[in-house]
Amino acid sequence: MQWMLADTDQAAPADLGRIAGVEGIRRTTELFARLDNQFGGGHARQALVQYLRSDVLPLLDEHQPGPVRRDLYRATAEAVMLVAWMSYDAGNHGLAQRYFIQATKIADSAGDRVLSASIMDAMSHQATFVGKYTQAAQLAQAAQAGTRGRATATLTAHFSLMEARALARQGDATGTDRAISKAVTLFDKRKPDDDPEWIRYVDEAELAAEIGHCFRDLGRHQDAAGYLLQSVCGTSDEYLRSNYFATMVLADAHLAAGDREQAQSIALKAIDVGEHLKSARTVEYLREFRARLALAGPSVMDRSFISAAELHTLWRLAAPA
Repeated sequence: MQWMLADTDQAAPADLGRIAGVEGIRRTTELFARLDNQFGGGHARQALVQYLRSDVLPLLDEHQPGPVRRDLYRATAEAVMLVAWMSYDAGNHGLAQRYFIQATKIADSAGDRVLSASIMDAMSHQATFVGKYTQAAQLAQAAQAGTRGRATATLTAHFSLMEARALARQGDATGTDRAISKAVTLFDKRKPDDDPEWIRYVDEAELAAEIGHCFRDLGRHQDAAGYLLQSVCGTSDEYLRSNYFATMVLADAHLAAGDREQAQSIALKAIDVGEHLKSARTVEYLREFRARLALAGPSVMDRSFISAAELHTLWRLAAPA
């Protein structure tokens, strides 16, 4: 709340072409972001942490002109936010929260209110995942309120989607529909060239995936399946983990709709993708599917599905606790 009510102006960006340190940090962060999307947060997180310690921290201790220093802090905050995301994906939730908070402080030091809001947006995502739905909704709402008139349409749409995700988990259908409607309206107005680099992964497939998650949680299985299929078909090969999540939730939607065979077929495709990811979240998505399958009761068709699934390490990792 203190952050939301503060009156902080964004600093004008410096000429990054003249700032080798800033450009190096950003390009390195982009490289690790691609690795994260392809292989999961547990794949190269330690290497990024070591890079921050050995290469970035010394730069922060050097004397820099004001504009250069602000861009250096901004680039560092983006890198620390990625470490937080990777830690979250790897299942290190307490560590992820500490990195998110540190990233917010660094972004505030840069005077970048929009980046701070994006970090809060990511914290909302994590809070929903760990079951802190009220906190998740409040973080997303604060991100919206604190950047009104400053954030791009894409960013504000994503803030609304994170609010919707939290409200859907709470079973608040009215609030979820309102947040989704706002997100879709904003998304239609977006100008991707105006978006900061860290939010450019949000496209039509990502929008459909988030809406599909919400409808799955609200029990609107047919609507969820439609959006999730759109997401699976539209997700780039660059985002393997996102494809896994959407495919797994699509399997959930078919299972809840009573189409057990289709659900299991889709789940096997997701498991094939998830097998190559070092991600605690992939395990948890499959564990939820296994729990829902068990609640649906035994079926003769389960035998061939389980036989195929047991060939994967991911299936064994997702065994009920």
